[in-house]
Parts: sequence; C-alpha cells; structure tokens
Amino acid sequence: MNLIFAGTPEFARAALARLLEAGHAVSLVLTQPDRPAGRGMKLQASPVKQFAQAQGITVAQPRSLRLDGKFPEEAAAARAAIAATGADAMIVAAYGLILPQWVLDAPRLGCLNIHASQLPRWRGAAPIHRAIEAGDAQTGVTIMQMDAGLDTGDMLLTEAIPIGPADTTGSLHDRLAALGGDLIVQALEQAGAGRLQPVPQPRQGVTYAHKIEKAESVIDWSQPAAVIERRIRAFNPFPGAQTRLRGELLKLWESEIDSGHRPIDAGSGQILPSSGAEIRVACGDGVLRLTQLQRPGGKRLPVADFLRGFELAAGDRFETPGEL
Repeated sequence: MNLIFAGTPEFARAALARLLEAGHAVSLVLTQPDRPAGRGMKLQASPVKQFAQAQGITVAQPRSLRLDGKFPEEAAAARAAIAATGADAMIVAAYGLILPQWVLDAPRLGCLNIHASQLPRWRGAAPIHRAIEAGDAQTGVTIMQMDAGLDTGDMLLTEAIPIGPADTTGSLHDRLAALGGDLIVQALEQAGAGRLQPVPQPRQGVTYAHKIEKAESVIDWSQPAAVIERRIRAFNPFPGAQTRLRGELLKLWESEIDSGHRPIDAGSGQILPSSGAEIRVACGDGVLRLTQLQRPGGKRLPVADFLRGFELAAGDRFETPGEL
C-alpha cells in the first residue's frame, strides 16, 4: 500500500522499519520538530526522522496540524503534502500531535494507530509505564481505527503479551515495538483483502495512562516494598527512580523484594543491617533490596561496586518526598 507514517520515538521507528520491510511504500513521514537534547542541548532529530531520511523518505515536521491554530501555515503545508501522496492509509505510532478531523478523513482507509496496550485499558500517553507500575500481569498492542477521541476508536487487531517479574519499561517497550510492527503489517494485509472487522471498545475497564512527570520519580519509602519495586522498574529507563541521602540525589535502577524481617521500630527509608555488600531498606510494608544505583554524573553500578565509592551504614535513612 501507499502510506503516510506519523510517529516520533523509537517505538514508532520500529514500526516504520517493519512496514518498509513488508514492502509497503511510505510517501511521507510526519514527525515532531527537532528538540534540544543531551548535555549540550543541541537540536536532535527524532529516531523516526533519522531513519526516514536514511531511507530517502520525505519528512515534514509541522508544529501543529490545526488549520485554525497557532501555526496555520505549517498545517496548510502539511495538508497539501498529505493530499499530494494519494495515500491509502496513515499509520500513527506515538506521534505526539492531535490529529484534527481533516487528517483522519484524508486517506482512503483513514488513520490506523499502533497503541501499546490492550484497549480500553491504558488509553493515553504512557501505557507501558503505567502497566508495570500497576502490577498488570499482561499488556499488549492494539491496532485502532482512529477517531476524534483520545484512543477511543474501534479496535481492528489486538494481541497480548505477559509482563515478566523483571520487566522494565525498556525491556517491555522493545517487545511491544516489535509486536506493533508485526500487527500493523497484518492489519494492512487484512484491510487489502477486505477482512478487517472493527470492534467497538468495551465501555468497562477504561483506564488512562497519564504522561509521566519527573516529580513522580521520587520514591516515597512509606509505600509498600512491592509498590516501590514496580515503580523502579516502571521508571527504567525514563525518568529513573530517585531518592536523596545526605544531600545527594541517587538514581535507583534495579531492586528486589527482600524476604527478611522488617524491624518494627525502623522508619520508612531506613537502611537496615546486612551481612554483605547489599542495601536493605525499610519500606512502609516490607523490605526492599537495592541492586543497581547511580550517583550524579556517574554510571549505573551493581550495589557492590556502588558501595566501594559511597559509604552507607545501618541506620542511615533515605529522605521522604516531603523532605527533598
């Protein structure tokens, strides 16, 4: 098919690559404008833009697609570019802009979205993070016929995968990105054969995966150890769970539930005695063992290596969010 592709991060790049591998023609790519990134805050192209340009695909980066918005000239130029492709469908994956009705109506088959959850659970911006954080046993990918709502369109295809006990947002992202690429190829094959059957989303079970804010990354040690362990995995690799000790902000990348006894008189965030190179922390309920940490400007280190350069003693206490 002749396609337009709209997406920005690595999740979308994987889908674009899979579409090209399957033999589809992509006439136009829409992606977010270049953003400052890195220590030097230099403008950096999105993964989708970098890949599309390497394939010789035309790229457009409008700041808005609303013809009556702040950037009407950019929206009008995008409209002309979209119309010129004569595309059969637009494939959308983590694009980052709201599509107005004129975009939804432009391609013959409309706009098909690759969403990283089993809708209607985890509509919204951060479905992978929120699924891990909530302790879900599984998640998946839904191919959805887009409408004017927020991830409310009819479902075209869906497939589930389990969330493992050690899965992070990073590891789950990679599996879902590969699955999303495979499912969108299947959806287009079925669309070409007239076999796609849209199914309205259930009214029950709707949840929203709100955008991850950096303030959420601060660990509240009064929460149960199981909750904190999930949050550490959910915020790996972004934004990274963090806590403060003696004025130094530390990032926590890996942890395990400790089966050891939590002293009744231990305060939340208090470091407990241990028999070796480990960090055991009292939580609101239970004990958490930290296994990979990072100091500002340093590298992620296994706990034994971390402790060689950062002295800790039983009785020290990580600060609670209100104390940061």
